[in-house]
Amino acid sequence: MSEASQVQNNEPVSQDFEREPVPAHLRKKWLPMALVWIAIGIDLSAMFLGAQLGAGMNLVDSLTATLIGSLILGVISALCAYVGAKTGLSTAMITRFLFGNKGAYIVSIVLGIFSLGWFGVQAGFFASNMQTAFQSLWGINLSLGLLSFIGGMLMMSTAIWGYRSIERLSVWSVPLLIIFIGIAIFAAFKSKGSAAIWEPISAAPIPMGLAISLVIGIFIVGTVLSPDIARWARTPKHAVIAAFIGFFVGNSFMTVIAIFLSRLMDTDDLTHIFIALGLGLPAIIVLTLAQWTTNTNNLYSASLGFSVVFRHVPKKIITIIAGLIATSLAVFGIYDKFLSFLTVITMFVSPIGGIYTAEYLFVDRKKFTFEGLDRNPNLIIRSLVVWVAATLFAYMTTDAPDGFGLFHLTYVPALDAFIFAFVAQWVVGKIMSKKG
Repeated sequence: MSEASQVQNNEPVSQDFEREPVPAHLRKKWLPMALVWIAIGIDLSAMFLGAQLGAGMNLVDSLTATLIGSLILGVISALCAYVGAKTGLSTAMITRFLFGNKGAYIVSIVLGIFSLGWFGVQAGFFASNMQTAFQSLWGINLSLGLLSFIGGMLMMSTAIWGYRSIERLSVWSVPLLIIFIGIAIFAAFKSKGSAAIWEPISAAPIPMGLAISLVIGIFIVGTVLSPDIARWARTPKHAVIAAFIGFFVGNSFMTVIAIFLSRLMDTDDLTHIFIALGLGLPAIIVLTLAQWTTNTNNLYSASLGFSVVFRHVPKKIITIIAGLIATSLAVFGIYDKFLSFLTVITMFVSPIGGIYTAEYLFVDRKKFTFEGLDRNPNLIIRSLVVWVAATLFAYMTTDAPDGFGLFHLTYVPALDAFIFAFVAQWVVGKIMSKKG
């Protein structure tokens, strides 16, 4: 019996509908979904980017770069979320329409590895900052390995239970995060006065184009994975509104806050900013919740990707195994060694969003039906060719040592790959359909 049938018969289920559409009567309105995306956007990487922008740009320019970059992310996420809501399927399941039932295995593994690797890196990032906080506040020197393990287990706990657990975490954590961050801003203005935000920059200048690129680069892959959340939307309109608000507000909120804090306190070390303001406990809470809400979604997306490949293994088991592997990587120091690999993986993941949005919007949306999924061919060559070409294009626009650096388009290789894949899939798809 399918998951959907179990629910219809009022049998107790805890499944996450990872291999079929989310039933219509379980779908959500836009607000709780937007809170999930906002919670994902409130993370330490956005905070540290904001601190760097605040130190390398004047206030107006840094805010402009943040808002433009976040607006672009909001538009892309809305497109991707629309497809997720219309199909009710995860990103990995949607790829079966594009690459074939066997070809999708390759894509799903790439999606799973990326999300798993990023989980390990973010868990290590959490451990590094938590170590600084404990040392500065109480003189306690905890090992990075121990903190990585604790963080990984914490973040895995909600991913095991799927979207509904992530939603509950987000609904109460977002207001709490906003309260504590608001306290930090108030304390910083009270301590330093508003004149400090207009001081000259204290670090090497950051060009506007590069700044916008950095803002987009943080969450461009997250937008590609939007269907993982958007499949729970009551209507496509709810999904589009939630995704746009979630990525625009979620991505910009922490970056803007960090810009103000870094300029007020004249440092880009946000852990020390909280501590210098006498906000030791809020610092611990913000560090924990910011990474928890973001990283649990990384593991959630990884488990959805692997669920397409390991079709007879329960998703909870997949999540636990994947979480233990990712946590182990964090414990053994993946944070220091994995960033270049993640840059490369980003080039592989970003084109997928361009391919499925172009195919659904402009080529052949009629085939995106769950009932006809098993009748798909095993391999769809044209989408695989576009994927490889878009990945190579991103590699050519990526600077050394991770790419060739032959030329630049948007200065964000992941965005370059998305745009190239979108246009190529549209053109190639139209040409092939006319021949057919």
